[in-house]
Amino acid sequence: MTSVLFICHGNICRSPMAEFIFKDMVGKLGRSDEFNVASAATSYEEIGNGVHHGTARILEGLGISYSHKCAVHLEKSDYEKYDYLVCMDSMNVRNTLRIVGSDKDRKIYKLLDFAGSDRDVADPWYTGDFDATYSDIVKGCKGLLRHIDNE
Repeated sequence: MTSVLFICHGNICRSPMAEFIFKDMVGKLGRSDEFNVASAATSYEEIGNGVHHGTARILEGLGISYSHKCAVHLEKSDYEKYDYLVCMDSMNVRNTLRIVGSDKDRKIYKLLDFAGSDRDVADPWYTGDFDATYSDIVKGCKGLLRHIDNE
């Protein structure tokens, strides 16, 4: 089983969107049992809060369930639990490294690395553009799945 942890600042916008998009993607391929997928925050600001209404709108529009999702914090022990720690932006990478200590096994990535881009997934908390975030996340998740399949 391949374990993937999507990471953003608060775990209410981008990382839960990626978590549930990726779960839906592998589910439609009949491969849900091959993956353990979750998401977490590098900050404590939103811990316990539900998915942001902008992310909820996107997921509901796609018919994707996100029920019972509450923001959780990335823990140092998550480095050993997951094969991929997939961050939404460069600041998340820095904060993830601060929390887990190092990336000795080369598990930490930015999501759009898998789409052939060095760009960050824009934070819709600031941009308000959840549709652009969704587009980036779909590209990144498709690339991540290709990467996993090619390993």
